[in-house]
Amino acid sequence: MDVYSTLTRSKEDFVTINKNRVNLFVCGPTVYDDAHIGHGRTYISFDTIKRYLEFKGYAVFYIQNITDIDDKIINRSKESGIPAQELARKFEKRYIEDMNKLNVNGVNLFARATDHVDEILDQIQRLIDKGFAYETEDGVYFEIDKFPEFGKLSNRNVEELESHRDIAETTKKNPQDFALWKKRVGVDEPTWPSPWGDGRPGWHIEDTAITEYYFGPQYDAHGGGLDLIFPHHEAEITQMEAVSGKAPMVKFWLHTGFLNVNGEKMSKSLNNFITIRDLLKDYAAETFRFFVLSTHYRSPIDFSKDSLHQSEKSLDRIRKYYELLDVSVGEDSFECEALAPHKKEFFDSMDDDFNTPKAIAAIFGLINDTKNDLDSFSDEDKIAIKAFLDDVAHILGVSFETEEVSAGSDDLLDLISEVRSELRANKQYDLSDKIRSDLQSLGYEIND
Repeated sequence: MDVYSTLTRSKEDFVTINKNRVNLFVCGPTVYDDAHIGHGRTYISFDTIKRYLEFKGYAVFYIQNITDIDDKIINRSKESGIPAQELARKFEKRYIEDMNKLNVNGVNLFARATDHVDEILDQIQRLIDKGFAYETEDGVYFEIDKFPEFGKLSNRNVEELESHRDIAETTKKNPQDFALWKKRVGVDEPTWPSPWGDGRPGWHIEDTAITEYYFGPQYDAHGGGLDLIFPHHEAEITQMEAVSGKAPMVKFWLHTGFLNVNGEKMSKSLNNFITIRDLLKDYAAETFRFFVLSTHYRSPIDFSKDSLHQSEKSLDRIRKYYELLDVSVGEDSFECEALAPHKKEFFDSMDDDFNTPKAIAAIFGLINDTKNDLDSFSDEDKIAIKAFLDDVAHILGVSFETEEVSAGSDDLLDLISEVRSELRANKQYDLSDKIRSDLQSLGYEIND
């Protein structure tokens, strides 16, 4: 299996540190607001990657951090009047709910930054002891001039480093030095005690402290969005390799491409910012998941109603074909000559840097070549095809089953529809929308 690594800018044979075991870390959200469809794109991609690795026989331990202390959280706390930690817990809960609706359930551990302050303090102290970090009147900083390889992941010059999520630069040795610890700034801000005064962690140090604690100084794969390569992932490499003296910190760096909306960057200022919750009011979760996987995870993806509608039709086409395979899959396995080339194409595509669009194309190749002749296929042939599609459904995280409506369900749906109409008439839109969203997650669609 070949996997592309941003570090080497090439595909490499996927050889892990410990045979058949994969330690995977993916940068999680900063929980100050609801997750948006860009988050959805990234986490669907990595959920599918984990599913495929496990299908291949790897034991995958997947950690995702939760940044629950940050400037954005503090600013939103001040705006809303909700204490910072209460705000963070609220949006952490909503984030996990959103991921569950998207069938993104492969994360083994959500690691909060605030639960790992001791590990953060320990890593900062060791960086100071080794001469890579220094204290000022407003914080502790990493001295990037002490790490000549800074920039090797992004191929960017150190002078380009923005002081991302940083505090005042007046006491730093170099304007590009980034914060490891931020001393108390405001009276109402959350702080923790440290050898350098009460304060809170810098953004970059959270991840390396967490991964070192669970994985050690070196591990197999690190993922995140393309926008995190510089400076965040660059800073992670700098911290971890400096403190451990071991390189590379991570062998495979995997990054998802940008998500645009109707050809434009998603932005609240452009009024095209879409949360996962808003999306699921109008579209089924599996439709969005299939849409995401119809583009390679490293490629940019353009979100539009037309593209979602196309994904909905494509998924429905597979489901109708699956329904034609009117057999039950048991413990016995069978081979089917007509299936063989398409099955090989699917797995060859997935082995080629998780190429889901090419793998999906193999499914439609199977449908095109066999649909009109299914009546002539033996039950064993149909069982082989159906078992393969069951594996595909599991890997992609979607269902090819057609929802069966039991007797009495129509009456129940009519009743629910009437209740929603009354709620809308009374302008109780939040509850009405929640009912519609929950029904859609069960496979029922309501259009007002």
